[in-house]
Amino acid sequence: MKTTEIKALYEQFGKASAEFEGIECWSARELELLLRYSKWENFANVIEKAKEACKNAEQNIADHFPDVRKMVSIGSGAEKEIDDMLLTRYACYLN
Repeated sequence: MKTTEIKALYEQFGKASAEFEGIECWSARELELLLRYSKWENFANVIEKAKEACKNAEQNIADHFPDVRKMVSIGSGAEKEIDDMLLTRYACYLN
């Protein structure tokens, strides 16, 4: 990966962060796109492995991978609710 690509990804990663209950976190759905996964299922598998690593480190999985729902546009102005997950910086590190 080129230095310019790495810098661009780092910048996008920083812009994608949000605050949830006073903690910096990232939407797993947004990271899926940022990291160029072709399917949610593929990224969800990576997240499951990261959850296992979190558990092995004796950390509370719910503190680093809280489940949430979000609205997404499906065209013609319509929206639907989908499953998402927030990832703390530690959770992102594990991914």
